[in-house]
Amino acid sequence: MRRAVFLDRDGVLNRTSVRDGVPYPPADAEEVEVLAGVPEALILLEQHRLLLIVITNQPDVARGIQTRATVERINQRLREQLPLDAILTCYHDTADGCDCRKPRPGMLIQAADMYGIDLRHSFMVGDRWSDVAAGQAAGCRTFLLDVPYNQRHLCTPDYMAASLLEAAKEIVRLLQQ
Repeated sequence: MRRAVFLDRDGVLNRTSVRDGVPYPPADAEEVEVLAGVPEALILLEQHRLLLIVITNQPDVARGIQTRATVERINQRLREQLPLDAILTCYHDTADGCDCRKPRPGMLIQAADMYGIDLRHSFMVGDRWSDVAAGQAAGCRTFLLDVPYNQRHLCTPDYMAASLLEAAKEIVRLLQQ
């Protein structure tokens, strides 16, 4: 079985715009800005033979605010810039009640089936409570990035980190124990 680091997309890999305390994804691929330290973090994790899989909710598609094609172009832009093994996307909104939308673990379980991943020895890194909840429901160790909108009061992550690079260094330390 393989190990993976599951990564939320917006706010973990790329910059979000925050309005009224709520993060929003880039409007199009041209707006994608990879956050500082992300390439280094992913290279470090990749060097330790961890699969790098993005798990992202994109409800703006269901809400009619963004098209699926736009989301796929943004995902493609990230794949061109970063050493990612896969990107799994939930296009549903909360009311749809799907199994793939975080905080449910459906995308993590799907990725585990597709890539032979041992979820108990894998990690989830996110910037919101729903990322932590999904990771915990799948049996992963969880990291929550310390950002103002993370709604930490709604979850109990295993670890807090200031950035993906800090989380990556801690994951490597944990692997060496």
